[in-house]
Amino acid sequence: MKKKSTASAASDSTPASDSAASASASASARATARGSGRARGAAGARSAAAVEPPKAESRIALVRRARRINRELAEVFPYAHPELDFENPFQLVVATVLSAQTTDLRVNQTTPALFAKYPAPEDLAAANPEEVEEILRPTGFFRAKTKSVIGLSKMLVEDFGGEVPGRLEDLVKLPGVGRKTAFVVLGNAFGRPGITVDTHFQRLVRRWKWTEETDPDKIEAAVGALFPKSEWTDLSHHVIWHGRRICHARKPACGACPIAPLCPAYGEGETDPDKARKLLKYEKGGFPGQRLNPPQAYLDAGGRPAPPLGAA
Repeated sequence: MKKKSTASAASDSTPASDSAASASASASARATARGSGRARGAAGARSAAAVEPPKAESRIALVRRARRINRELAEVFPYAHPELDFENPFQLVVATVLSAQTTDLRVNQTTPALFAKYPAPEDLAAANPEEVEEILRPTGFFRAKTKSVIGLSKMLVEDFGGEVPGRLEDLVKLPGVGRKTAFVVLGNAFGRPGITVDTHFQRLVRRWKWTEETDPDKIEAAVGALFPKSEWTDLSHHVIWHGRRICHARKPACGACPIAPLCPAYGEGETDPDKARKLLKYEKGGFPGQRLNPPQAYLDAGGRPAPPLGAA
């Protein structure tokens, strides 16, 4: 998995569940998923190394494998959540727009000053663009982002009574808001299921050969067809968290991966367990996560808040 981009090529050729090899993979996956603590990733990697996957996979087998991966990730990341700090739908839609071409951490370090000065759509709609640009400068592309957040704030005031709408067809009308942003808002601010196809999601679902599509909308449709709609939002969190912490674009930690026996791309990254563990990021690697104010469940599980802007 080294040297692959976030839209790395893959095909639908995956292990067949009807074969003896697939049965062996399933047994290894069950043993790995129920293994001891942090060592489960390395054990899974070793199990995967012994599996010689068949060259074809039925639709039923693909659905079963995809859902199993999600279940395994739910055990590894039971506290997975949106990694943008927000207190209401307005803050979430603005923060998500700002997250383009930068990290959630950088956005979380920047938005406290923005929302302190402009707490509501009416405030940001009437803001001086130059003052907003100065606040948003650390996020990159700050002029375009300033135009988007002021523009969407004006539209919220003029067309939606100052409230963030809870429908996809309305959200995508807002400046800077596409389907990905809309589903982040719908899933996390309104509790309406949606799949968030960001760069991590695209990379992983193609590595896992859930789809060979490259267009985000087609990826969304293909992956959505594998899961009940009620699971879409949590699925997005699980996949994105795994991509940020373990299955990186470059130097993925295959030897520390808890779903290695289920991954057709196992071995493209570092397979040595000790070396792989050194590649882990955020709470699994001993580093702070993305949020300044994370949920209590994350803290209880050993996660640490991110540092404020300017902290050493």
